[in-house]
Amino acid sequence: MAEEGSPKMRWKSIVVSALLLMSIPLLVGAEVKLREQPEVADALEVLDMWIEQQVVHRNLPGLSIAIVFDQEIVWAKGYGYSDVEQKIPATPSTVYRIGSVTKLFTSTAILQLRDQGKLRLDDPVSLYLPWFRIRNPFPDAPEITIRQLLTHTSGLPREAAFPYWTDHVFPTRDALAEAVPGQDAVGAPETTYHYSNLGMSLLGEVVAEVSGRPWAEYVQEKILQPLGMVSSSAAPGADLLQRRATPYMLRTPDGARGIFDYYDTGAIGPAANMVSTVEDLARFASLQFYDGPAGEDRVLKGSTLREMQRVHWVYDSFSGGRGLGFLVSHRDGKNFVGHGGWIGGNRTNLRLVPSEKIAVVVAINADDGSPYPFTSQAYEVVGPALLKATREPAAPKPEMDPAWQSYLGLYTDPWGWEYEVLILGGELVMYGYNYPPSDNASSGFTRLTPIEGSTFRMPDNELVTFELDENGKVERIKKRSDYLFPKEE
Repeated sequence: MAEEGSPKMRWKSIVVSALLLMSIPLLVGAEVKLREQPEVADALEVLDMWIEQQVVHRNLPGLSIAIVFDQEIVWAKGYGYSDVEQKIPATPSTVYRIGSVTKLFTSTAILQLRDQGKLRLDDPVSLYLPWFRIRNPFPDAPEITIRQLLTHTSGLPREAAFPYWTDHVFPTRDALAEAVPGQDAVGAPETTYHYSNLGMSLLGEVVAEVSGRPWAEYVQEKILQPLGMVSSSAAPGADLLQRRATPYMLRTPDGARGIFDYYDTGAIGPAANMVSTVEDLARFASLQFYDGPAGEDRVLKGSTLREMQRVHWVYDSFSGGRGLGFLVSHRDGKNFVGHGGWIGGNRTNLRLVPSEKIAVVVAINADDGSPYPFTSQAYEVVGPALLKATREPAAPKPEMDPAWQSYLGLYTDPWGWEYEVLILGGELVMYGYNYPPSDNASSGFTRLTPIEGSTFRMPDNELVTFELDENGKVERIKKRSDYLFPKEE
């Protein structure tokens, strides 16, 4: 086992949270255990090794991740700590604040009410909120509509007229209604994209007005409960707050981190107030791949989900745009749909590829812990394996020399650099733990082609030989002209 402080530090010695490949329950309709397919299992091992290194290298307190294919949670795991001081491990059921990912649930509520005939997306907001008036210096500007709030093209300022991101004192609904008429629009409606927490907060007020119940209550009863998101809430109580990951501030030069106090976002709640877990968000992600009528456990029909996920406003760069609540980007001939969240020591990212029915959710309890490299690499590494496993007949397992099992394990040179020998894709490979670790999870693996006995050839044609003792145990590895030695546990 690697000791704390080593370049590898695989966390197994300090992290109790376990790989949940056999314990995460499948979503409704899941039939194929993709995690058991060899190519998927290999890809997950590669990703797992990379995340462990990255969490250490980036000095992140904790991270939770889940990967979804269609209606199945393929894999979920926690790394590091939900609470560093108390040594509470991060797990897939750790509760995080999800910040702006809340906007997807507010948008879902709006589309539910639209589908029920209770509002129209091109209705002016003032039809439902008579108090909604804002000073508009743009001549002949049309009224702001619900659709424009969903796509952030209303011309509203980013925030309500309160310094709540400075003092964490958020307005009440009455205070918001009183303040908005004194604000100025920053653009004419539907002339430019301008992200607006204020706009999404107004959508929450529309939900409350049309449904006749508070926004948080509506989201709980009409979205979270039907989806089985039992550890999520728009207005979290003491039980969920107690399970919440400790929210750490930006790391200072001496490595210390402060801790944020919890603050409710009041009338800005529809933009930012929810808490959830990666397990629960995986269930919401799975909904996005549904194609059929709305029902008790399917809160929107498939055609409405597709409507939300397609671009309704294109960025000037033509690299993507905004759906109805969702951010949409385009790369390599496919659309990536999702949203990020960042609030008081919690950062979250939900990434979907609707055409492939693959989703990744990552949550981190550090203000400087970006989830985006993790969602990106999870998709890049595991996505192709999932598609291969679901689109091609299962290949027969390759025959391997039983002697290889005695070669597996962790090795080191005299200077502390570590290497691991493992089997991936039916081949013996050596992985070098670089420092700093590569941004590419798939790098660092060297395929070993068997030559004779315990001698193998690397891709550069140089040799690796496992030198064995009389009991067949590896004494050392000769790599080119140098040596690696088994790492002592």
